[in-house]
Amino acid sequence: MGRFDGLPIRDELKAFEPYGAPQLDVPVLLNVNENPYAPSEETVADIANSVAAAARGLNRYPDREFLELRADLAAYLGRESGAQLTAEQIWAANGSNEVMLHLLQAFGGPGRKALSFAPTYSMYPEYARDTNTAWVTGRRAEDFTLDQSKALAAISRHRPSVVLLASPNNPTGTALPIQVVEALAARTAAIGAVLVVDEAYGEFRRAGTPSALSLLPSYPNLAVARTMSKAFALAGGRVGYLAASNQLVDALRIVRLPYHLSAVTQAVARAALRHSGELLSRVEQLRTERDETVTWLRGLGLRAVDSDANFVLFGLFADRHAVWQALLADGVLIRETGPDGWLRVSIGTGAEMAAFRASLERILKTDTGRLL
Repeated sequence: MGRFDGLPIRDELKAFEPYGAPQLDVPVLLNVNENPYAPSEETVADIANSVAAAARGLNRYPDREFLELRADLAAYLGRESGAQLTAEQIWAANGSNEVMLHLLQAFGGPGRKALSFAPTYSMYPEYARDTNTAWVTGRRAEDFTLDQSKALAAISRHRPSVVLLASPNNPTGTALPIQVVEALAARTAAIGAVLVVDEAYGEFRRAGTPSALSLLPSYPNLAVARTMSKAFALAGGRVGYLAASNQLVDALRIVRLPYHLSAVTQAVARAALRHSGELLSRVEQLRTERDETVTWLRGLGLRAVDSDANFVLFGLFADRHAVWQALLADGVLIRETGPDGWLRVSIGTGAEMAAFRASLERILKTDTGRLL
Protein backbone atom coordinates (compact mmCIF):
# COMPACT_ATOMS: atom_id res chain seq x y z
CA MET A 1 0.00 0.00 0.00
CA GLY A 2 1.11 3.56 -0.64
CA ARG A 3 1.96 5.91 2.20
CA PHE A 4 -1.12 8.05 1.62
CA ASP A 5 -3.70 5.53 0.42
CA GLY A 6 -7.19 6.72 1.25
CA LEU A 7 -6.06 10.29 1.94
CA PRO A 8 -6.76 13.21 -0.41
CA ILE A 9 -3.19 14.52 -0.31
CA ARG A 10 -2.31 17.01 -3.04
CA ASP A 11 -0.84 15.20 -6.05
CA GLU A 12 2.30 17.34 -6.09
CA LEU A 13 3.17 16.28 -2.52
CA LYS A 14 2.96 12.50 -2.94
CA ALA A 15 6.57 11.97 -4.01
CA PHE A 16 8.16 14.14 -1.32
CA GLU A 17 9.82 13.26 1.97
CA PRO A 18 9.81 15.71 4.91
CA TYR A 19 12.68 18.21 4.78
CA GLY A 20 15.56 17.81 7.17
CA ALA A 21 19.25 17.17 7.55
CA PRO A 22 20.18 13.86 9.19
CA GLN A 23 19.84 13.96 12.98
CA LEU A 24 22.37 11.41 14.22
CA ASP A 25 23.96 10.89 17.62
CA VAL A 26 27.65 11.28 16.83
CA PRO A 27 30.47 13.07 18.68
CA VAL A 28 31.10 15.81 16.08
CA LEU A 29 28.06 17.60 14.60
CA LEU A 30 29.09 19.88 11.73
CA ASN A 31 26.14 19.59 9.37
CA VAL A 32 23.50 22.28 10.12
CA ASN A 33 25.53 25.48 10.55
CA GLU A 34 24.81 25.97 14.25
CA ASN A 35 26.94 28.14 16.49
CA PRO A 36 28.84 25.44 18.44
CA TYR A 37 29.19 27.55 21.60
CA ALA A 38 26.37 27.31 24.14
CA PRO A 39 25.11 30.38 26.01
CA SER A 40 26.77 31.26 29.32
CA GLU A 41 25.14 30.39 32.63
CA GLU A 42 24.33 34.08 33.11
CA THR A 43 22.43 34.17 29.83
CA VAL A 44 20.73 30.86 30.58
CA ALA A 45 19.59 32.22 33.96
CA ASP A 46 18.12 35.36 32.38
CA ILE A 47 16.30 33.28 29.76
CA ALA A 48 14.98 30.93 32.45
CA ASN A 49 13.75 33.82 34.60
CA SER A 50 12.10 35.45 31.58
CA VAL A 51 10.34 32.22 30.66
CA ALA A 52 9.18 31.80 34.26
CA ALA A 53 7.69 35.29 34.18
CA ALA A 54 5.94 34.53 30.88
CA ALA A 55 4.65 31.22 32.31
CA ARG A 56 2.71 33.07 34.98
CA GLY A 57 0.52 34.51 32.24
CA LEU A 58 0.18 31.50 29.96
CA ASN A 59 -3.55 31.38 30.60
CA ARG A 60 -3.71 34.45 28.33
CA TYR A 61 -2.84 34.67 24.65
CA PRO A 62 0.52 36.29 23.85
CA ASP A 63 0.96 39.81 22.54
CA ARG A 64 -0.21 39.37 18.96
CA GLU A 65 1.88 42.26 17.60
CA PHE A 66 4.96 41.67 19.86
CA LEU A 67 6.04 45.29 19.39
CA GLU A 68 8.50 45.15 22.28
CA LEU A 69 10.41 42.31 20.63
CA ARG A 70 10.22 44.08 17.27
CA ALA A 71 11.64 47.25 18.88
CA ASP A 72 14.48 45.21 20.42
CA LEU A 73 15.27 43.66 17.04
CA ALA A 74 15.23 47.07 15.34
CA ALA A 75 17.66 48.40 17.96
CA TYR A 76 19.95 45.39 17.45
CA LEU A 77 20.05 45.91 13.67
CA GLY A 78 20.89 49.56 14.30
CA ARG A 79 23.91 48.49 16.35
CA GLU A 80 24.91 45.70 13.97
CA SER A 81 24.42 47.38 10.60
CA GLY A 82 23.63 51.03 11.27
CA ALA A 83 20.08 50.59 9.99
CA GLN A 84 17.57 53.16 11.27
CA LEU A 85 14.41 51.12 11.75
CA THR A 86 11.18 51.33 13.71
CA ALA A 87 9.43 48.42 15.41
CA GLU A 88 6.75 48.56 12.70
CA GLN A 89 9.40 47.76 10.07
CA ILE A 90 10.28 44.46 11.74
CA TRP A 91 8.49 41.14 11.46
CA ALA A 92 9.32 37.92 13.33
CA ALA A 93 8.17 34.32 13.36
CA ASN A 94 9.18 30.82 14.39
CA GLY A 95 12.47 30.74 12.52
CA SER A 96 13.27 32.51 9.28
CA ASN A 97 11.59 29.56 7.55
CA GLU A 98 8.20 30.79 8.76
CA VAL A 99 9.11 34.36 7.82
CA MET A 100 9.82 33.14 4.28
CA LEU A 101 6.57 31.19 4.19
CA HIS A 102 4.69 34.35 5.19
CA LEU A 103 6.35 36.18 2.29
CA LEU A 104 5.26 33.52 -0.20
CA GLN A 105 1.76 33.41 1.29
CA ALA A 106 1.42 37.16 0.88
CA PHE A 107 3.13 37.70 -2.46
CA GLY A 108 3.10 34.28 -4.16
CA GLY A 109 0.20 31.96 -4.91
CA PRO A 110 -1.55 30.40 -7.93
CA GLY A 111 -0.64 32.07 -11.20
CA ARG A 112 2.46 33.71 -9.68
CA LYS A 113 6.16 32.85 -9.82
CA ALA A 114 9.07 32.87 -7.40
CA LEU A 115 12.58 33.11 -8.83
CA SER A 116 15.99 32.29 -7.40
CA PHE A 117 19.42 31.30 -8.67
CA ALA A 118 20.84 27.82 -8.07
CA PRO A 119 22.63 26.42 -6.25
CA THR A 120 20.93 27.98 -3.25
CA TYR A 121 18.94 27.09 -0.13
CA SER A 122 16.98 23.90 -0.73
CA MET A 123 13.91 25.09 1.20
CA TYR A 124 13.10 27.90 -1.24
CA PRO A 125 11.29 25.68 -3.77
CA GLU A 126 9.41 24.07 -0.88
CA TYR A 127 8.04 27.45 0.23
CA ALA A 128 6.87 27.92 -3.36
CA ARG A 129 5.36 24.44 -3.55
CA ASP A 130 3.50 24.86 -0.27
CA THR A 131 1.91 28.11 -1.44
CA ASN A 132 1.09 26.92 -4.99
CA THR A 133 3.61 29.37 -6.41
CA ALA A 134 5.42 28.39 -9.61
CA TRP A 135 9.15 27.91 -8.98
CA VAL A 136 11.70 29.20 -11.49
CA THR A 137 15.49 28.97 -11.19
CA GLY A 138 18.29 30.75 -12.93
CA ARG A 139 21.90 29.63 -12.56
CA ARG A 140 24.87 31.02 -10.73
CA ALA A 141 28.25 31.08 -12.44
CA GLU A 142 30.76 28.25 -12.06
CA ASP A 143 32.38 30.12 -9.16
CA PHE A 144 28.90 30.53 -7.59
CA THR A 145 28.78 34.29 -8.13
CA LEU A 146 25.70 35.89 -9.67
CA ASP A 147 26.00 37.47 -13.11
CA GLN A 148 24.08 40.73 -12.78
CA SER A 149 23.07 41.06 -16.41
CA LYS A 150 21.79 37.47 -16.59
CA ALA A 151 19.90 37.89 -13.31
CA LEU A 152 18.24 41.07 -14.54
CA ALA A 153 17.34 39.36 -17.81
CA ALA A 154 15.78 36.45 -15.90
CA ILE A 155 13.64 38.85 -13.87
CA SER A 156 12.48 40.64 -16.99
CA ARG A 157 11.76 37.37 -18.81
CA HIS A 158 9.91 35.49 -16.06
CA ARG A 159 8.31 38.49 -14.30
CA PRO A 160 8.12 36.80 -10.90
CA SER A 161 6.21 38.29 -7.99
CA VAL A 162 9.00 37.23 -5.57
CA VAL A 163 12.77 37.00 -6.07
CA LEU A 164 14.76 35.19 -3.38
CA LEU A 165 18.47 35.88 -2.93
CA ALA A 166 20.57 34.37 -0.17
CA SER A 167 23.59 36.48 0.79
CA PRO A 168 25.73 34.86 2.11
CA ASN A 169 24.39 32.04 0.00
CA ASN A 170 23.69 28.56 1.33
CA PRO A 171 25.37 26.14 0.55
CA THR A 172 28.17 28.08 -1.14
CA GLY A 173 28.86 30.79 1.45
CA THR A 174 29.23 33.50 -1.19
CA ALA A 175 27.98 37.03 -0.49
CA LEU A 176 26.49 39.30 -3.14
CA PRO A 177 28.03 42.70 -3.90
CA ILE A 178 25.68 45.44 -2.73
CA GLN A 179 25.67 46.90 -6.26
CA VAL A 180 24.14 43.66 -7.59
CA VAL A 181 21.50 43.63 -4.87
CA GLU A 182 20.57 47.24 -5.63
CA ALA A 183 20.31 46.56 -9.36
CA LEU A 184 17.93 43.67 -8.68
CA ALA A 185 15.96 45.74 -6.17
CA ALA A 186 15.44 48.41 -8.83
CA ARG A 187 14.39 45.88 -11.50
CA THR A 188 11.95 44.09 -9.20
CA ALA A 189 10.46 47.43 -8.14
CA ALA A 190 9.98 48.32 -11.80
CA ILE A 191 7.90 45.19 -12.43
CA GLY A 192 6.02 45.31 -9.12
CA ALA A 193 7.81 42.38 -7.49
CA VAL A 194 9.24 41.80 -4.02
CA LEU A 195 12.97 41.19 -3.55
CA VAL A 196 13.88 39.09 -0.51
CA VAL A 197 17.52 39.09 0.58
CA ASP A 198 18.07 36.23 3.00
CA GLU A 199 20.90 37.23 5.36
CA ALA A 200 20.60 34.27 7.72
CA TYR A 201 24.41 34.25 7.95
CA GLY A 202 24.79 38.01 7.74
CA GLU A 203 26.70 38.43 11.00
CA PHE A 204 29.48 36.22 9.61
CA ARG A 205 30.11 38.38 6.55
CA ARG A 206 33.59 39.81 6.11
CA ALA A 207 34.46 43.20 7.54
CA GLY A 208 33.49 45.99 5.15
CA THR A 209 30.75 43.99 3.42
CA PRO A 210 27.53 46.06 3.70
CA SER A 211 24.17 44.55 4.54
CA ALA A 212 21.22 44.92 2.18
CA LEU A 213 19.58 46.72 5.12
CA SER A 214 21.32 49.84 3.82
CA LEU A 215 19.01 49.78 0.78
CA LEU A 216 15.72 49.67 2.67
CA PRO A 217 15.07 53.45 2.65
CA SER A 218 15.13 53.46 -1.16
CA TYR A 219 13.20 50.27 -1.94
CA PRO A 220 9.83 49.61 -0.26
CA ASN A 221 9.66 46.31 -2.17
CA LEU A 222 12.79 44.98 -0.41
CA ALA A 223 12.75 42.61 2.58
CA VAL A 224 15.94 41.61 4.42
CA ALA A 225 15.60 38.43 6.46
CA ARG A 226 17.74 37.46 9.45
CA THR A 227 17.71 34.71 12.08
CA MET A 228 18.75 34.26 15.69
CA SER A 229 19.58 30.60 14.99
CA LYS A 230 23.11 31.01 13.67
CA ALA A 231 25.38 33.73 15.01
CA PHE A 232 23.14 34.24 18.06
CA ALA A 233 23.52 30.60 19.16
CA LEU A 234 19.74 30.35 19.50
CA ALA A 235 18.84 27.61 17.02
CA GLY A 236 16.65 25.93 19.64
CA GLY A 237 14.75 29.17 20.24
CA ARG A 238 13.32 29.22 16.69
CA VAL A 239 13.29 32.96 16.08
CA GLY A 240 13.66 34.50 12.64
CA TYR A 241 12.79 38.00 11.51
CA LEU A 242 12.97 40.50 8.68
CA ALA A 243 13.19 44.23 8.14
CA ALA A 244 11.18 45.95 5.41
CA SER A 245 8.90 48.88 4.71
CA ASN A 246 5.81 49.36 6.86
CA GLN A 247 3.52 48.41 4.00
CA LEU A 248 5.37 45.17 3.26
CA VAL A 249 5.25 44.17 6.94
CA ASP A 250 1.52 44.97 7.02
CA ALA A 251 0.99 42.47 4.20
CA LEU A 252 2.62 39.75 6.31
CA ARG A 253 0.35 40.58 9.25
CA ILE A 254 -2.60 39.57 7.07
CA VAL A 255 -1.38 36.02 6.39
CA ARG A 256 0.13 35.13 9.77
CA LEU A 257 -1.81 32.78 12.00
CA PRO A 258 -3.34 34.36 15.11
CA TYR A 259 -0.89 34.57 18.02
CA HIS A 260 1.76 32.78 15.97
CA LEU A 261 4.67 33.81 18.22
CA SER A 262 4.23 32.37 21.69
CA ALA A 263 4.82 34.32 24.89
CA VAL A 264 7.65 31.91 25.73
CA THR A 265 9.34 32.49 22.37
CA GLN A 266 9.06 36.26 22.77
CA ALA A 267 10.55 36.06 26.27
CA VAL A 268 13.45 33.89 25.12
CA ALA A 269 14.24 36.17 22.18
CA ARG A 270 14.16 39.37 24.25
CA ALA A 271 16.41 37.84 26.90
CA ALA A 272 18.87 36.68 24.23
CA LEU A 273 18.95 40.17 22.73
CA ARG A 274 19.86 41.58 26.14
CA HIS A 275 22.95 39.36 25.96
CA SER A 276 23.77 39.94 22.30
CA GLY A 277 27.34 40.95 23.10
CA GLU A 278 28.10 37.64 24.76
CA LEU A 279 26.17 35.48 22.30
CA LEU A 280 27.90 37.10 19.33
CA SER A 281 31.33 37.11 20.95
CA ARG A 282 32.45 33.96 19.13
CA VAL A 283 31.62 35.27 15.66
CA GLU A 284 35.12 36.62 14.97
CA GLN A 285 36.67 33.37 16.19
CA LEU A 286 34.40 31.37 13.88
CA ARG A 287 35.28 33.66 10.97
CA THR A 288 38.98 33.06 11.60
CA GLU A 289 38.49 29.29 11.83
CA ARG A 290 36.44 29.40 8.62
CA ASP A 291 39.18 31.18 6.67
CA GLU A 292 41.83 28.85 8.08
CA THR A 293 39.70 25.88 7.04
CA VAL A 294 39.50 27.19 3.47
CA THR A 295 43.29 27.56 3.36
CA TRP A 296 43.83 24.12 4.88
CA LEU A 297 41.46 22.41 2.42
CA ARG A 298 43.17 24.05 -0.52
CA GLY A 299 46.49 22.89 0.87
CA LEU A 300 45.21 19.33 0.56
CA GLY A 301 44.54 19.87 -3.15
CA LEU A 302 40.80 20.35 -2.70
CA ARG A 303 38.65 23.16 -4.02
CA ALA A 304 37.13 25.31 -1.28
CA VAL A 305 34.84 28.28 -1.83
CA ASP A 306 35.63 31.61 -0.16
CA SER A 307 32.89 31.95 2.45
CA ASP A 308 31.13 34.81 4.22
CA ALA A 309 29.14 32.36 6.35
CA ASN A 310 30.00 29.92 9.15
CA PHE A 311 30.53 26.98 6.81
CA VAL A 312 32.70 25.97 3.86
CA LEU A 313 31.73 24.16 0.65
CA PHE A 314 34.54 21.93 -0.58
CA GLY A 315 35.28 19.16 -3.12
CA LEU A 316 35.30 17.92 -5.77
CA PHE A 317 35.02 14.22 -4.98
CA ALA A 318 34.48 11.35 -7.38
CA ASP A 319 32.05 9.87 -4.84
CA ARG A 320 31.01 12.47 -2.30
CA HIS A 321 28.58 10.13 -0.56
CA ALA A 322 31.39 7.67 0.14
CA VAL A 323 33.45 10.48 1.68
CA TRP A 324 30.46 11.63 3.75
CA GLN A 325 29.92 8.05 4.93
CA ALA A 326 33.59 7.59 5.80
CA LEU A 327 33.58 10.78 7.87
CA LEU A 328 30.43 9.58 9.63
CA ALA A 329 32.14 6.29 10.44
CA ASP A 330 34.75 8.38 12.26
CA GLY A 331 32.02 10.14 14.23
CA VAL A 332 32.04 13.34 12.12
CA LEU A 333 28.72 14.43 10.59
CA ILE A 334 28.87 17.03 7.80
CA ARG A 335 26.35 17.85 5.05
CA GLU A 336 26.00 16.21 1.67
CA THR A 337 24.45 19.12 -0.19
CA GLY A 338 25.03 21.42 -3.13
CA PRO A 339 26.17 20.46 -6.62
CA ASP A 340 27.45 16.95 -7.30
CA GLY A 341 30.92 16.33 -5.92
CA TRP A 342 30.74 18.94 -3.16
CA LEU A 343 30.35 18.64 0.61
CA ARG A 344 29.68 21.33 3.24
CA VAL A 345 31.23 21.53 6.69
CA SER A 346 29.97 23.83 9.44
CA ILE A 347 32.62 25.55 11.54
CA GLY A 348 32.73 24.03 15.01
CA THR A 349 34.89 24.27 18.09
CA GLY A 350 38.63 23.81 17.87
CA ALA A 351 38.32 20.19 19.01
CA GLU A 352 35.54 19.47 16.51
CA MET A 353 37.52 20.95 13.62
CA ALA A 354 40.60 18.94 14.66
CA ALA A 355 38.53 15.75 14.51
CA PHE A 356 37.21 16.72 11.07
CA ARG A 357 40.69 17.46 9.76
CA ALA A 358 42.16 14.22 11.06
CA SER A 359 39.35 12.16 9.55
CA LEU A 360 39.44 13.88 6.16
CA GLU A 361 43.23 13.60 5.91
CA ARG A 362 42.95 9.86 6.52
CA ILE A 363 40.16 9.46 3.95
CA LEU A 364 42.07 11.37 1.27
CA LYS A 365 44.83 8.77 1.48
CA THR A 366 42.38 6.02 0.51
CA ASP A 367 40.50 5.21 -2.69
CA THR A 368 37.35 6.61 -1.07
CA GLY A 369 38.80 10.12 -1.17
CA ARG A 370 39.49 10.22 -4.92
CA LEU A 371 39.08 13.69 -6.39
CA LEU A 372 37.57 14.70 -9.70
